[in-house]
Amino acid sequence: MHYALTDQMGVVYHGHYAQFFEIARTESIRSLGFSYKELEAMGIMLPVTDMHTRFLRPIHYDDLITVTVTLRELPQHHKINYYGEIHNEAGTLMTSGTVTLYFLDRKTMKKVAVPENMLEQLRPFYPSAE
Repeated sequence: MHYALTDQMGVVYHGHYAQFFEIARTESIRSLGFSYKELEAMGIMLPVTDMHTRFLRPIHYDDLITVTVTLRELPQHHKINYYGEIHNEAGTLMTSGTVTLYFLDRKTMKKVAVPENMLEQLRPFYPSAE
């Protein structure tokens, strides 16, 4: 972990965890062949509407971490729920969390359906959702 991300106690400042999970979400969307930039160009915004973080163990200066996010279910209607975990180099779970985002029309700020081309990329991972 970088020194600039820690507080006076040498522990990662709690406000940075939202950024860690955001970076992981961005990369998960990229792995589907999309990007936030492309979604915004389509007129879609993805604001966070709910976030819960559970700090199980402190992450300290110079710790190496792995941040993962998963979708436990196929996104429905206008929202997507991410489940995240942060592990240290030894594989110990340090932090877990959930984040809910809504798909909104950029101009009206009203809820819109998950883009069909994104659902097409996700459906093979959720055969029971058919």
